Amino acid sequence: MSKADVVFFFDVDNTLLDNDRVAVDLKAYLTRTVGAVAEQRYWALFEEVRQELGYADYLGALQKYRVENPRDTHLLNISSYLLNYPFGDRLYPHALEVVAHVQQWGTAAILSDGDVVFQPHKIECAGIGAAVEEHVLVYIHKEEEVADVEHRYPAKHYVLVDDKLWILASMKEAWGSRLTTVFPNQGHYALDPETLKKYPPADLHIERIGDLLEFDFETLMAAANGP
Repeated sequence: MSKADVVFFFDVDNTLLDNDRVAVDLKAYLTRTVGAVAEQRYWALFEEVRQELGYADYLGALQKYRVENPRDTHLLNISSYLLNYPFGDRLYPHALEVVAHVQQWGTAAILSDGDVVFQPHKIECAGIGAAVEEHVLVYIHKEEEVADVEHRYPAKHYVLVDDKLWILASMKEAWGSRLTTVFPNQGHYALDPETLKKYPPADLHIERIGDLLEFDFETLMAAANGP
C-alpha cells in the first residue's frame, strides 16, 4: 500500500490535547474572577449548550452567561483568557511527534467535533493545524459525516485515533476492515467504566498517544482485521 492510499485521522480533545486540564484551568480562573456561584452557573450553561448543539462550545456558553449577566465587566477578561490560553502547553507528550511519525506512511489529518470559531482557533494555537499541514475537518457530529470525510480524503485505508469509543465504533461500522481504530486511554470519556462496557473495544488500545511511536505500519494495517 502506497503513501497515497492511507489517511490517519486524529481527534483533538483528550487525544492530542489534554482538554480536561484546560477545563480545570478554566474552572480555577472563573472561580478567581467571578466567584464559585457564577463559575458553577457557567458550567451549567455549558452543559445546556452541549445538550442543545451536540458539542462543547465554551464561547457559546459564555454568551449565554452574558445574557443573564449583561453588566458583568469580568466577561471581557474571561473571553480574553479563553482566546489567549496557551493550548500548545496542553498537548500530550509526543503528540506532534506521533503526527510526524505517521506522515511517513500517509496523510495525517484532524477529524474533530466542535464549534466553528473556538475549535479551529484551539487547533491553530496549539500548533496542530501546522503539524497536519492544515488538513483539518471540524464537524458538528463527525460520525454522521463519513461520506463527506471519504469524499474529501479518499483512501484505501484509514486509521482513526480517538478517545471516544462510540465514535470509533460508529466509524468502524461504516468502514469495516478499511479502518484501524486506535483508542488512547486518556480523558474522562476513556476512563468512564460505563462507556467501556457499552461499546466494543477498538482495534488497538494504547495507554497514551505517545505509544503510537512504537507501532510500525504493518501492525497498524493488520489490526483492522482483528486477531
